[in-house]
Amino acid sequence: MDEGEPAERGAHHVQSLERGLAVIRAFSAEAPHPTLSEVARATGLTRAAARRFLLTLVDLGYVRTDGKYFTLTARVLDLGYAYLSSMSLSEVAQPHLERLSAAVRESSSVSVLEVPDIVYIARVAVSRIMTVSINVGTRFPAYATSMGHVLLADMSRAELEAYFIVADLDRLTDHTLTDRALLKAELARVAEQGWAMVDQELEEGLRSVAAPIHGADGRVVAAVNLSTHASRTTAEAVRADLVPPLLATAAAISDDLSSAGPTKAARG
Repeated sequence: MDEGEPAERGAHHVQSLERGLAVIRAFSAEAPHPTLSEVARATGLTRAAARRFLLTLVDLGYVRTDGKYFTLTARVLDLGYAYLSSMSLSEVAQPHLERLSAAVRESSSVSVLEVPDIVYIARVAVSRIMTVSINVGTRFPAYATSMGHVLLADMSRAELEAYFIVADLDRLTDHTLTDRALLKAELARVAEQGWAMVDQELEEGLRSVAAPIHGADGRVVAAVNLSTHASRTTAEAVRADLVPPLLATAAAISDDLSSAGPTKAARG
């Protein structure tokens, strides 16, 4: 018996739950995007059993796949608020957001993708510019936000098609981009230029820009943004005055994640 192994398990023990949790734990800093075979080896399950558990997690939204590799999604946040509050990413990002907001005097945030939404994990509010309050844990539809555009732009073609299956592209304002073809074209442009701007698509008067945050493995793990009111800042001014410091902040957070080591980056 391995050290730490319980001497016996009661009748209450549910082996399938144990195995499902083992599959989730198979994702690690050393294997953030494992294949089916790697998960089977890590858990001691047969390939058939590991496949059933993985596809169930995909169905539930806790895992995504491109058909070969599997990746945890931010929906694991639903397993407990403690995960959110202990995320290294939010801890790393917060001081950068404070410096950025102090420098440009606009609200800044960091979010992760939990299809079909973005979820805020860090924020510095300079002023309230939306009709609703934004806090850690707040969700907005990804297709109508700058951070959502950045995160969706990093998806594979298969992942993006899967997103469109579950996302309701409702027209939230007269500016909301809801046509799939046009949205795909915009995401391609975002991927090429390295940042996104959404102009009053989520709420009238709200203009925001976002940039990707990369983990130690180079993948986009989150997005950082700046939000301003359209009445006081033109789109041209946003590009000239806000995008450069935003990109610098995204790079600084990414560098800190890399230098913190693979474990911290993966937790974030």
